[in-house]
Amino acid sequence: MNDGEQRAPVAPRREDGGAMRDRGAPREDLLDVVERRQERKLRSRRHGRPNIARGLGSSGIVGWSIAVPTLLGIALGIWLDGRTESEFSWTLILLASGLLIGGITAWYWIGRELEHER
Repeated sequence: MNDGEQRAPVAPRREDGGAMRDRGAPREDLLDVVERRQERKLRSRRHGRPNIARGLGSSGIVGWSIAVPTLLGIALGIWLDGRTESEFSWTLILLASGLLIGGITAWYWIGRELEHER
């Protein structure tokens, strides 16, 4: 070791070879971590783990909640474009409206599912 180098402090060892910990804040942090993990584990046992069918069902609800208003908007827009003479496209306006309504509906369903999991 050179004169300018300093040696890093080494944690004292127990007789069985493990490092000793301070009895202060690090131990409290460790206890908090263990407590949080235990709470998550108990909550998981109470509510059960999410299964694949539930995940597919949720994604199906979200998909349909976007697809149905969008397709209805397109159908209504095509019908209106065929019946009226206008400078703008009803199909595009109602497609965008259907996407917006579908997105809001999907957001609602996702929020409801997340609330149900708690």
